[in-house]
Amino acid sequence: MSKTAHRIYLGSMALIVVFVTIYLAVFGKSYYNTTIEERFYHADHKLLKPSGTMGHGLGISGTVLMIIGVFGYQARKYLKSLSKVWVLKHWLEFHIFLCTLGPIMVLFHTSFKFGGLVSISFWSMVAVVASGVVGRFIYLQIPRTIQGQELSLHEIKDMRSEMTDKIKNEIGTERLSEIIRLTAIAALKGNILSQYFIDWQLKKTIKKHLKSSQLEPSKIKSVLLLVDDELNISRKIERLVFMQRMFRYWHVIHLPFAIIMLVIMLIHVVVTLAFGYRWVF
Repeated sequence: MSKTAHRIYLGSMALIVVFVTIYLAVFGKSYYNTTIEERFYHADHKLLKPSGTMGHGLGISGTVLMIIGVFGYQARKYLKSLSKVWVLKHWLEFHIFLCTLGPIMVLFHTSFKFGGLVSISFWSMVAVVASGVVGRFIYLQIPRTIQGQELSLHEIKDMRSEMTDKIKNEIGTERLSEIIRLTAIAALKGNILSQYFIDWQLKKTIKKHLKSSQLEPSKIKSVLLLVDDELNISRKIERLVFMQRMFRYWHVIHLPFAIIMLVIMLIHVVVTLAFGYRWVF
């Protein structure tokens, strides 16, 4: 998938989530703003209540989307037979899309009224979504191949060596030594919050150094792009071990909430069917 196609793919999913959320909120605004006691008399009660035609359908659709999102991603991740079906990072993005849209639909299915056992499932779902946002951030900090496979520290260092060689080919050994010296100084400074400002200052200094060396503008631009890539790799090396540890801890939080949510959701579905709620069937 090209970068343009990937942007369209991500943009389309984001647009769908935003559109569905706005549509459901606007469509049911009058009903959802009505107090619980008065909803029985509202014109849309039979349609939007949890057991109503639309409300029940939202619950079923949201549940199906979440199940596909969870088990589809896990199947792609662990089944070798699916290893060539789409790259893993695209499956993860699709997993996030379904597990964002699904809970939104389930939220409207509840008509913002939940209690008892179902409330445990709902708040577990909220915890899963919230921890998923954090997990996505941690995931992005861990360097990966284009297929989404995690890179080892050795592989990342090899990538940095290749980047250094490219810079050397562009500007020669003498100028490279100064850039390495400046980069090494920058690497010792700052933290995750300040590193972007430090890297910006470093690139500004390197640009000034290259200009003073009478280097061609086209080569300066090319070298700065390579330096930017090398800085990104260097920062990822610094964070790799920490983020890998954080990702393991994240699984300890994310997975139990997901299991609780799915188990109680299953109980909810069984009880609903036992009481004869069959939707449109």
